[in-house]
Amino acid sequence: MISVIIPLYNAENTILAALDSVKNQEGNFDFEIMVINDGSTDKSAEKVQQFIDENPQLNIQLIHQENKGVSSARNAGLRLAKGEFIAFLDADDVWLPHKTKVMIKVLTENSEIDFLASFRNNECIGFPYRYNNQNLTEITLRKFLIRYIGQTSTAIFRRKVLENTGYFDEHQRFAEDANFWLRISEKNKMFVLGESLVITGSGKKSFGESGLSGNLSEMEKGFQKNLKEMLHQKRISTIEYFFFYLFFKLKYIIRIIRARI
Repeated sequence: MISVIIPLYNAENTILAALDSVKNQEGNFDFEIMVINDGSTDKSAEKVQQFIDENPQLNIQLIHQENKGVSSARNAGLRLAKGEFIAFLDADDVWLPHKTKVMIKVLTENSEIDFLASFRNNECIGFPYRYNNQNLTEITLRKFLIRYIGQTSTAIFRRKVLENTGYFDEHQRFAEDANFWLRISEKNKMFVLGESLVITGSGKKSFGESGLSGNLSEMEKGFQKNLKEMLHQKRISTIEYFFFYLFFKLKYIIRIIRARI
């Protein structure tokens, strides 16, 4: 079984497309879909309930909680997940129809891979990642610090990852997914498939557009917090910390300039 966790907050215009994209996955997969309503004030929850009523053949749970943020919503789903594999899908993203089939095939044929992500929005990510003859590249700590890869809605991982890593940091509002990925990388083999299998945010750019990722200043603070954690856990040296500190500052300045052009 594949557990699909969808955090939901005021996404009445996009949530049905997200749910349809899971419903329309190619192949014969057993999904449990958990939609965590994080205190929505619009008609998001009503639309999900209507979708549930119209699709009784699907295993969908709508869970309500007070507004606590996306990390809390994802954690609520993780605590309920029963699947051998766990995947995330944001309420404004959609999976392409062949996403699950392609990614499960890779995981089945490569038992050493614990966590698998993909490209999204037809992106192409090169340095520092190199792809093998299966179009796979490994995510390592230092590569990840150089270049973030593996947007949340593209990811699927084995249950063991949850068991040996734990949950999202609910006190971190920005770059919380990167924090979780960094912690996963300590005990698990992480790879990215060089194929675009998800449309995120209606195809918008990662930074400088809207939503949480649009808040460049807070995102930069989130990345700096993640970097400090890696130093305190002695996963990077002091010299590496200062290198990446300056590197993140430079990337932040570049993003500010690009967002204003």
